[in-house]
Amino acid sequence: MKVWYRIRQLAFAIGIACLIRTPKVIKGIGSLSKIAENLVKTGKKKAFIVTAPFFLESGALKPLLNSLKETGIDAVVFSKVESEPTVELAMDAYSMYKENACDVIIALGGGSVIDCSKAVGALAVKKKTIPQMRGVFKILKRLPDLYAIPTTAGTGSETTAAAIITDTINGKHYKYALNDFCMVPRYAVLDASLSFSVPKKITAVTGLDALCHAVEAYTNDFATKTVKENALESVNLIYKNILLVYEDGLNKEARDNMLYASFKAGVAFTRNFVGYVHATAHAVGALYNILHGEACAIILPYVLEQYGERIYPRLAKLADEAGIKASSEEEKAKLFIASVKDLNKKMEIPDKIKDLKKEDYDEIIERAIKEANPLYPCPVIWKKQDFEILLDKLRA
Repeated sequence: MKVWYRIRQLAFAIGIACLIRTPKVIKGIGSLSKIAENLVKTGKKKAFIVTAPFFLESGALKPLLNSLKETGIDAVVFSKVESEPTVELAMDAYSMYKENACDVIIALGGGSVIDCSKAVGALAVKKKTIPQMRGVFKILKRLPDLYAIPTTAGTGSETTAAAIITDTINGKHYKYALNDFCMVPRYAVLDASLSFSVPKKITAVTGLDALCHAVEAYTNDFATKTVKENALESVNLIYKNILLVYEDGLNKEARDNMLYASFKAGVAFTRNFVGYVHATAHAVGALYNILHGEACAIILPYVLEQYGERIYPRLAKLADEAGIKASSEEEKAKLFIASVKDLNKKMEIPDKIKDLKKEDYDEIIERAIKEANPLYPCPVIWKKQDFEILLDKLRA
């Protein structure tokens, strides 16, 4: 099975390198007001704006709405995305999109908003339900143009070919992905001013989620030159800026750097996937209602330790970007893992999952394996017993 996994993963790596695109970037403070001009150039007439209630109520949308009005582009706003998107929420948004005959989607918010927007785009071009599009390459059609405007620096959703959706099946909550190259947004709008009001807790967990994206993409097998370059740049930017924005959310330069770091990490993991950190985080996050970034931050150092010496050379390269000095690859690798734990501690991230129950192990492991194997090119292929070891370490 391991040989089959690796052959499949290598084929995916080659295919992705040849076929996937990177969103066009509109970058810098004030970028929000540049979208209307681009819509005029591309012949769009009616925008469907997806956001969260906070951004509508706070006035964050005003520069965008004003510029759309000035250029004669109509817009409708769907502002119901308050948490991770469910199947029902995405269907509600799609109904509004369809009723108003919109021809372009603008997503302003965190990963949940952008994921909801991707699902709307998929529903607009496929005569399938969201559960029917679960998995890989179930869409295969160009989506309406999507402008992804992240307000947190972490999810990387503005670059990715996936949308994470929450579903309820037989009374239990599940998170699963719609994966397709056509899900990559056409434009990523990186306007740091939108992240100034993000609370410290969200700043921490989203930034650590971006770090996890970069680390997993880089430590996975089959990382291309593009993956490596983007992952290393992301890690460098995160280590230089994450504590700065945690302590001072109004630090413009650090906020801008974190947004770009998240984008770079997104480019990396879109091309080489994530790994067992994310697969486990999705499972425990759904079961125990833990913020995704927090779950990833808790789990990351334990998974890296469990991979062991297989990834020491790769972790040593990441340590270089983090500014860690040591005399050997092994020492650098171990210090890098220690530095992740230190970041967690400084930003008040717990080191255990307090609600984790042994009786839930089988379900968590089943979900994680189903997500990760054989898709993710993890450096070590795990079986059930490997996940049991990890979960024992995660229990408070």
